[in-house]
Amino acid sequence: MISQEARAGVDLLFTRAARATLTGGRDDAIDIAPMPHGKPAPFTEKHMVVLTISSYVFRLLTIFHVNDDVATRNYFLRGNTQNDFFEIFTEIGNLCCGTMNRELGKHFPHLGMSTPDILENKSMPFLDALKPGYVSRHHMLLNNTVSLHATLCLCAYGAIDFTVSRVEMEDAAGALEMF
Repeated sequence: MISQEARAGVDLLFTRAARATLTGGRDDAIDIAPMPHGKPAPFTEKHMVVLTISSYVFRLLTIFHVNDDVATRNYFLRGNTQNDFFEIFTEIGNLCCGTMNRELGKHFPHLGMSTPDILENKSMPFLDALKPGYVSRHHMLLNNTVSLHATLCLCAYGAIDFTVSRVEMEDAAGALEMF
């Protein structure tokens, strides 16, 4: 139901979006590595930030596994003491999924995005109840100090086949169109 090209496309879109949105600046480094398929190793992160992109033919959950520890807090808050960690991180997750949503919109009309949900990681076993057609997991390391994981869960309601160009997307984040 989900073509191999579509599976590769979802992973590629996520990797590009994460590179563009999870780093705090141009000097920050991010290493994104796919994890082996099959039975997942339990993640050590305590929380999950879940965002959904939906269409008539699929639902794509992007699940960030994250801890609210000192290193992660310092990286994402960047000295901002006025906001809650999860308030900032869910906005960053929205940026990441919004980037994916724009690219998926080139292939699928009528896409929608959910409001982020924050769950405890012990909810992860319930993912199987969604009967996903494709699941991929990724490890991310920011500046060699902050570690987090992401799970992509694609649930198909029909045949899904699309191709993502291997050429890098232009960085259009924050660009304004003039009419």
